[in-house]
Amino acid sequence: MSSATDRYARQIILPEVGASGQQKLQDAHILVVGAGGLGVPVLQYLAGAGVGKITIVDPDVVSLSNLHRQTLYGEKYIDQPKADVAAKILSDLNSEIEITSVVSPLDPSNITTLSHGTTILLDCADSFAVSYIMSDHCLANNIPFFSASALALSGYVGGFCAGAPSLRALFPSLPNQAGNCATAGVLGPIVGTIGSLQAQMALSCILELDPSPLGQLVRFDATSFRFSSFRFDEAEEPSFPILKFIAPCDLSHSDHIVELRGEDEVEIPITEHAARIDVEDYNPANTMPNKNQRAVFVCRSGLRAHRAAIKLQEKWNGDIVLVATG
Repeated sequence: MSSATDRYARQIILPEVGASGQQKLQDAHILVVGAGGLGVPVLQYLAGAGVGKITIVDPDVVSLSNLHRQTLYGEKYIDQPKADVAAKILSDLNSEIEITSVVSPLDPSNITTLSHGTTILLDCADSFAVSYIMSDHCLANNIPFFSASALALSGYVGGFCAGAPSLRALFPSLPNQAGNCATAGVLGPIVGTIGSLQAQMALSCILELDPSPLGQLVRFDATSFRFSSFRFDEAEEPSFPILKFIAPCDLSHSDHIVELRGEDEVEIPITEHAARIDVEDYNPANTMPNKNQRAVFVCRSGLRAHRAAIKLQEKWNGDIVLVATG
């Protein structure tokens, strides 16, 4: 086996890295949530650079429709857990680092455990709920957080928290509607480009390069082949009450629960006492919580839950939370 000096020679020679920088990389522990289109380039470059510990969190399996953009995997891995397969392949790429796979979704009930002892959190999950859960956690715990998104022919990546504004400072509310790779499509090189930028931001943060990638957002539009970027160091956190996500296991019998998923999505509501209502039909006046209840809105991605919660916020000032079932 080659020595570390040989393995990392081409980056150690950089004045921005050197032996001390390589030691910083070796001492780092990065949590990567999502081993799909964004996670694949992120994981390969972090492992190649010698990040000492990488934890991969992803509940999904490799599928044929993934392979055009998730080029870490091959056909023989179809139907196998992405996190496990990625860990296996990356260990072959670099046997000198420690890689842990977690075949489970990230949610508010496990983020504290999963992020314990980590240096940086990377959001590669393609989920609004996961993005906000991670940002809220990193803001509260002063952890650098890099979030990325790619769709169709464009994408962005930004550095948040740990002295920089959080994701909510730039995007205080979820959009009313949003596409995903399954519905809107995406070309492989788009996620490759954005994921590579995300890996570079993480490495720059570990190496403490100046200017810091925290407080920076970079966009790429493949239609025009243009990059753009801006700093948001002075962006203010939302002043209004934010709508936070909770895990399904944190539901209580005393909660006022509104199930926004139709029977075509899930036959049985999340709890037997949940009121099943389509988001377009939801009217707070007809289903107002009691004064001391907590209002809980449930949907798959969190978008419908957020829309319904905004309606209730306009009529009621009690505790409101969201559940995204995935």
